[in-house]
Amino acid sequence: MVLSNLHQGQTAVIQDLSCLNPIVRRRLGDLGFRIGSEIQIKSAMPFGGPCVIESNGQHVGIRLHEASCIRVERP
Repeated sequence: MVLSNLHQGQTAVIQDLSCLNPIVRRRLGDLGFRIGSEIQIKSAMPFGGPCVIESNGQHVGIRLHEASCIRVERP
């Protein structure tokens, strides 16, 4: 499953970030988004807009394209 498939309020654990652009992967890693981190969808904009995700108290907005590259697993 990919992050973009989750709905607002759902929680998952990051399984794979290798599909992401290396620059985006590094920036998310600097903010604490790593394999094994638990994340939650805080909000998702309609019509393919960005979504806000939370991990370790950090709220980050990412594009739908990046969200569709992050593989996650529901606990």
